[in-house]
Amino acid sequence: MSHGRVWTLRETLIVAVLGAVFAVLYLGWVQVWLIAQAIFGPVTMDVVMGFWFITSMVAAAIIRKPGAAFAVEVLTAGVQILLGSPAGLLLLVTGAVQGAGAELAFAATRWRNYSLPVMMAAGVGAAIFSFAYTWIRFDYGALQPGLLIAMFVLRCVSGAVLGGWLGHIIVQALYKTGALSGLAIDHDKRAAAA
Repeated sequence: MSHGRVWTLRETLIVAVLGAVFAVLYLGWVQVWLIAQAIFGPVTMDVVMGFWFITSMVAAAIIRKPGAAFAVEVLTAGVQILLGSPAGLLLLVTGAVQGAGAELAFAATRWRNYSLPVMMAAGVGAAIFSFAYTWIRFDYGALQPGLLIAMFVLRCVSGAVLGGWLGHIIVQALYKTGALSGLAIDHDKRAAAA
């Protein structure tokens, strides 16, 4: 279903809250990654990377307007910086890249489809964009081709599962609480059930 392009105050506040909540979760996830990396090695980042895309999927599926995935990912990065992330201002670029990758999948449906396959595709989009960015930033061209392929595949799977699938689960759980009533997701679900 098509919704107006103008954002309401409630939608803006929801994106702000999601950005703040997921900024804290993202910073906590860094600790999970560091512990896992110490045990399993460098490809661990690609295995856990998808979680850092999840706010894009959650916001997009709730708000259902152009720019939601991108805006929330950049906002989440900004809040992480304010909370003292050691990545600093470069995190804004990371958020923009990941958000753009996710946004592309929703744009491909003209922001009309937020099904599980599209959510998972958005996670893969964020993974592909982030992989290209980290390739440039960390000179992945110097790595062995077999390792690069493994890293890319693991990151795409992580984006699909931890970003898209888990994002879908969170959105459905939030919807069942009634907290999303009156929003675009609620209108679409009611229209589909009618």
